[in-house]
Amino acid sequence: MARIAVIGAGMGAMAAAARLAVAGHRVAVYERTGTYGGAVRRFERDGFGFDTGPGLLAVPAVYRDLFVKTGRQPLEECVELVQVDPSARHVFADGSEVSLPNASRAGVVSALDLALGAGAGQRWGDFLVRAREAWDRTRRPLLEEPLWADWRVLAEREPYPAVPHKRLLRTRQAGTLAEIGAWELRDPRLTALLESHALGYGLDPRDTPASAAVLPYMEHAFGTWYVRGGMRELARAVYERCLDRRVEFVFEAEVRRILDKDGRAAGVELADGSLVEADHVVAGVAPERLSAMTGHELYGPDDLRPTTGPAAGAEAEVEVAPGRFTVFLALRGRPGPGAAHRTVVHAPDRTAELDRLHRAGDEPVRPTVTVLRPDDPALRPDAEHESVVLSAVSAPVAKGAEERFADLLVEAAEQAVPGLRERLLWREVRAPGAGGEGTESGFGALAAPALAAGAGRFLRPSNVTALPGLYRVGGRSHPGGGLPHAGMSGALVAGLIVEGPDFQGSQ
Repeated sequence: MARIAVIGAGMGAMAAAARLAVAGHRVAVYERTGTYGGAVRRFERDGFGFDTGPGLLAVPAVYRDLFVKTGRQPLEECVELVQVDPSARHVFADGSEVSLPNASRAGVVSALDLALGAGAGQRWGDFLVRAREAWDRTRRPLLEEPLWADWRVLAEREPYPAVPHKRLLRTRQAGTLAEIGAWELRDPRLTALLESHALGYGLDPRDTPASAAVLPYMEHAFGTWYVRGGMRELARAVYERCLDRRVEFVFEAEVRRILDKDGRAAGVELADGSLVEADHVVAGVAPERLSAMTGHELYGPDDLRPTTGPAAGAEAEVEVAPGRFTVFLALRGRPGPGAAHRTVVHAPDRTAELDRLHRAGDEPVRPTVTVLRPDDPALRPDAEHESVVLSAVSAPVAKGAEERFADLLVEAAEQAVPGLRERLLWREVRAPGAGGEGTESGFGALAAPALAAGAGRFLRPSNVTALPGLYRVGGRSHPGGGLPHAGMSGALVAGLIVEGPDFQGSQ
């Protein structure tokens, strides 16, 4: 039985802790804040509740597997999973709109043809077939296996297939998500639908590899799910599963330094000066902070290093990381019949929105806004009220401009929530970076899933580090950000510790 110290109580870290504990190891989690869940938190006021992190779940099989592997009680007995239908309502810049059925290719094709014109659904359906091919080529190396030592194979090969072009009499392979939209979808509304999946992670589709086609495919293939009571309930269930497996949690315990002995991780030093010995250390923290904790160069000559902004070049130094800007709305009155759980109101000027994505200090432009309206009694004081979450991805907003930017989100949301301003009781604004609680970079920090191609700029550092006995877990490491990816990172780290360096991935 090994002693294992886990830094951070985010979703990936807790997934690793539960799996390691059930394998017979003694696991202790050290969390610098007062609670678990990382970015999966809840804000409450006056009887209203709001998810402050992800509002929906894709690929629930990742967490079903976690609960199957760590106890007799399955996930569905610990939380209530609800399949959201329609998956999303999209309102486009020209005023047209479409509601997309959940996990139904035929239904989506039909809905798009009806709403956007004959042929639109077929083009999107053909795209999903190609996206599935990219998914089949990358699923194991990017979700289920430790990062390949020869990761350049993933970095150099574009898994999204080439498409025959009748006029050119040859095939043409898209290199970016934007090229898929321009060459294959040929409709600004379908392009906006495609690119919104990348934009949600702070990725600019103009330089995001075509392999990002797997993002809309995952939602299409595995459905969109909501956890009754809010996504915080999923974090609670994982935390309680850890407790059931005798994982120890120490809150308000910041790790200052990772101890090493004879060139191997040997424990952690806490901010109060106490030392904790361990045989393995699992760190759910940002790569830069992890290096500072060790005093070691954790990246060898062949390892991936984090980049700043969307590109690792001369311009990267002046670009900033976008974040999720959020507005919580407390509304009087019941939601109308047939109100969609999720509505995406697309930006009127997509180019202006993308140009603003990595530039701080510019005058705000109206962004693409996601409106979440969970019909959930747990998140409202009574049936005569409604809680709504608005969010948009943007570069940091200039200080003093937060309320003006929030006004733009509310303006967009009026297309999803009729009579919104008349129903509004109050609103709370959360700008990216505010507070710092729950994430490495503050509120609204984004971590994108790992993607193939793109010269390796969209891959994430390996779960194994250059310091033996020290492992990375969570959204800043392989396989990247998002709830499913966090759960898989926990499975990969647990496998590497339990089975050793020959571990080939989860089954």
